[in-house]
Amino acid sequence: MTRANRKGYPTNVSDEEWSFAAPYLMLMNVSAPQRKYELREMFNALRWIARARCAQANVAQ
Repeated sequence: MTRANRKGYPTNVSDEEWSFAAPYLMLMNVSAPQRKYELREMFNALRWIARARCAQANVAQ
């Protein structure tokens, strides 16, 4: 399933945020192995994990 045909999460980066972050994340050497997943999707996943873990950590034990 691609990004174009599914609903996004509230933690997903906007196009404006992505245009700022992408150049810093794409500093990969040309001879490095190619990515298996889209970089933006991985960035969105990391943001979701960070937000979900923060909420879970704040739950009273």
